[in-house]
Amino acid sequence: VQLVESGGGLVQPGGSLRLSCAASGLTFMNYAMGWYRQAPGKLRESVAAISSDGSTNYADSVKGRFTISRDNAKNTVYLQMNSLNPEDTGVYSCYARISRFYWGQGTQVTVSS
Repeated sequence: VQLVESGGGLVQPGGSLRLSCAASGLTFMNYAMGWYRQAPGKLRESVAAISSDGSTNYADSVKGRFTISRDNAKNTVYLQMNSLNPEDTGVYSCYARISRFYWGQGTQVTVSS
């Protein structure tokens, strides 16, 4: 199983980014997918998740600003992030989960003026 994230970068407060996670080596449609993030000096936290049937859930801190979606035809999960603030800075990693977790390498998101 391989998960490759892309789309991170530097953005100003109030800006937007869309992260992508391309998966291979698995039957993507059967897997729950999600995103975690880790900021310097903080514990890793779950940001958003989407089940195999498309149900979603979000951390309270990102509700109304982030949207997770999946494209089973492209084996890709997305995280649209709007109204970014400096507290959203961190390394964002995607995962695939069925009976265990598989992780990507992560992509850096920095929100700063």
